[in-house]
Amino acid sequence: YNACTLHGGKGQEQREFALSNLKAGAKDILVATDVAGRGIDIHDVSMVVNYDMAKNIEDYIHRIGRTGRAGKRGVAITFLTKEDSTVFYDLKQAILESPVSSCPPELANHPDAQHKPGTILTKKRREETIFA
Repeated sequence: YNACTLHGGKGQEQREFALSNLKAGAKDILVATDVAGRGIDIHDVSMVVNYDMAKNIEDYIHRIGRTGRAGKRGVAITFLTKEDSTVFYDLKQAILESPVSSCPPELANHPDAQHKPGTILTKKRREETIFA
């Protein structure tokens, strides 16, 4: 495989050169930071790998939205760590709402994916045992 890179350390001319090589087929793989997250139109992306999870679900959707366009199949792989737990709930919901994705049980059953961060879980009053 032949790879190119796209990141904030590259000048605009270098970024455009990398993208033109990718679009022309001279390069097969693009390794990029969030610089490639928005505003770049690349066709026929078959896979997106997120080595670092986006800090919010909107950025995640933009990242993976590059794959599987125009009725084509695509794969998105995202590595998660405990530092990403604040987005587990939203990520699970986004995957469950997708008609073509399945939520891995490790995420679906994770305690941090059961409720939105910052919400307070309370018992219903009927279920409480009150001692007098």
